[in-house]
Amino acid sequence: MPLDQPLNSLGFAKAPQATRVVVAMSGGVDSSVVAAHLAEEGYDVVGVTLQLYDHGAALARKGACCAGRDIHDARRVAETMGFPHYVLDYENMFRAAVIDEFADAYLDGATPVPCIRCNERVKFRDLLATARDLDADCMATGHYIQRKIGAGGPELHRAADANRDQSYFLFSTTAEQLAYLRFPLGGLASKAETRALAARYGLPVADKPDSQDICFVPDGNYAAVIEKLRPGAADPGEIVDMAGRVLGHHGGIIHYTVGQRRGLGIGGLGDPLYVVRLDPATRRVIVGPKEALSTRTIPLKDVNWLGDAPFASRAEWPVEVKVRSTRPPCPAILRPLGPTEAEVELLSPEEGVSPGQACVFYAAGDSRVLGGGWIWKGRA
Repeated sequence: MPLDQPLNSLGFAKAPQATRVVVAMSGGVDSSVVAAHLAEEGYDVVGVTLQLYDHGAALARKGACCAGRDIHDARRVAETMGFPHYVLDYENMFRAAVIDEFADAYLDGATPVPCIRCNERVKFRDLLATARDLDADCMATGHYIQRKIGAGGPELHRAADANRDQSYFLFSTTAEQLAYLRFPLGGLASKAETRALAARYGLPVADKPDSQDICFVPDGNYAAVIEKLRPGAADPGEIVDMAGRVLGHHGGIIHYTVGQRRGLGIGGLGDPLYVVRLDPATRRVIVGPKEALSTRTIPLKDVNWLGDAPFASRAEWPVEVKVRSTRPPCPAILRPLGPTEAEVELLSPEEGVSPGQACVFYAAGDSRVLGGGWIWKGRA
């Protein structure tokens, strides 16, 4: 190989034909386009789809990734483009790493984000290890996020299309994983470009709708899933105001989330009331006025730091943070409290901040993702 061999589009100093890439294929249009595009460029593509939950139940479930229909769609894309495709049974792994924690978090009064755990523990850990076992040079996914090479090595950046950006769900990606991962769609200006590419490649999923729900929660009814996994999870309790006065009763705290207003069943009490806190020990749902939801200080644990300098090398980091995937980043001060614990001070208070959600850090005024942590109740 010549010493001046130019880098290919995935960053390797060799021909695409000599570069093996495992593509994580969910059966949706995004990962299908990634696989087709890399195959067209001449890469040695290997498509892998994960079976994450009961195949028989999945066959009747449309609109979610990794269901039976989606496995079939991923296989058809591979056949269309002429590269090998494998289905791996990760059901037990997925249950242990994602579903069980999802159920237990709700029982603890938290609001989990299972898609983050799936990326962190299944796709970017177990599947990535499988890709290495297949002697792949890298693994590519259909996520809308950018990987850029900076002075300190690979960096994670928000997608070019802010409406499709998935950085909130990928904050726990480690530097070691980032060195191996590729995100070919991150620089596209819109989802329309992705669908146009799918049509150009003649992919059978070109017009397939995006998935909306959590993949293992049919019709968004997460409470029914939790009750099935944890019998007794829907034990009744009291709805109380912030002074402890009983206003009504509920059929299980798993039916409520912090910030919720509708469906409380305590109408006619004057000003609107919101869920302010959940107390699993007493099975109480605590409600209050909207201003009671305002939060300025957020305790974090299990922090993943992607900055160039060590996390604890400063007492404070001026950053921007997201406390919900649908909210824009807002200015904040990040204070390390240990190797993986921190406190975030929001410059403007946010409403509905809930334990179990993620708080993601961004470089102030920049697209770079600096990591993030999990919101918790803090130390007593």
